[in-house]
Amino acid sequence: MCADQSSFPLAGLEAVANAQHQWVALAMTPASGAGSWQTLLTLLSYPDVGAALAPLDTIVTLDEPLRLQDEHMAALPAGRVVLRIPSAVLADAAVRKHCAKLVEQGYRIISDGEPGVHGTEAGVRGVTSDSAVALPSALALMSLPGPHWARNVPGAARLAVCRAAGMHWFSGPYERETSPQTGDGTSRKRLLALLGLLARDADSPELETILKQDPALSYHLLKLVNSAAFALSAPVHNFGQAINMLGRRQLQRWLQLLLYARQQDDSTAHLLLPLAALRAAQMEVLCRQQGGDRDRQDMAFVVGVFALLDVLLGMPMPEIVGALHLDADVAAALVDRAGPFGQLLALVEQPIPDAARLAALGLTPEGFWQSQLQGYHWAIQVSRNL
Repeated sequence: MCADQSSFPLAGLEAVANAQHQWVALAMTPASGAGSWQTLLTLLSYPDVGAALAPLDTIVTLDEPLRLQDEHMAALPAGRVVLRIPSAVLADAAVRKHCAKLVEQGYRIISDGEPGVHGTEAGVRGVTSDSAVALPSALALMSLPGPHWARNVPGAARLAVCRAAGMHWFSGPYERETSPQTGDGTSRKRLLALLGLLARDADSPELETILKQDPALSYHLLKLVNSAAFALSAPVHNFGQAINMLGRRQLQRWLQLLLYARQQDDSTAHLLLPLAALRAAQMEVLCRQQGGDRDRQDMAFVVGVFALLDVLLGMPMPEIVGALHLDADVAAALVDRAGPFGQLLALVEQPIPDAARLAALGLTPEGFWQSQLQGYHWAIQVSRNL
């Protein structure tokens, strides 16, 4: 733990996905005015960072590549870090030589902007650009093996253009632009029915009755409890065992997230599932840091997981809240970003947290970094098991 919270840096983490909408990396962006290099070292040296973010890569921007030396490799392990280097600095022969050495040590380098004739000598593998402004040239994309990363993708139409151009990784607000969930509306009604039964503490046989009516839902439940996360000595084959194994609290959370997972017919993951999981887990951690009891933490989780339902279902949030009969504090947070939960939700929706806002909510920069790590860890696991 950091004794001096005023010196603990703030940074944002942004998920980077592949063409199948699966998270492949996290891009770290230090807060404005922070010492970028020291921020990277402090945050990536934090205990258990590697375990929390595994198996995703971390993309870090290295404005001065010559600063990365052997003594920093413990904080920036070559096998887990992708270096984003401004193309302009590659004009320096010393920088190119150092980059080539870093590549020999196992680092992957992406050039921010087209590297031109210097790319091969420096060992650059891919190129990244702000896709809302312009894409790299076809020559740059074809001459480098990739991955090529399109940042700030504004929407689905631009995403299609980026994919057609040959980009491999994508990030930006496009994840919030999605058509209302399609597929079996009856299945979604069963999910909501199960959530209602859990809310009134119904007996397990009542839960099993609903599960047995939906083969796909049954499959997902058994897949989850038999996943590596539970490390069972023998597989679970019936619903009663599965419900007992998960526990009602975890079953409720899983069903809430499954609203996002059950949709499209192709092999792509749902854009909003990991984001909803991240928000939910991070909200729970922050509520706990504020001293909230178990019930308050559960309510914070619900706010986080339901905050994207209006996007998912293509419905006004007040209509959704009314149908779910949510607690008044939860409803106020979802509809108006009001109340204590609304303040937390607005905080986690920011790209980079604000130190003054954290302090006003009784939170610390280090505590917020812990909530990011725990939130991403849970979102990564959920994405792999649903």
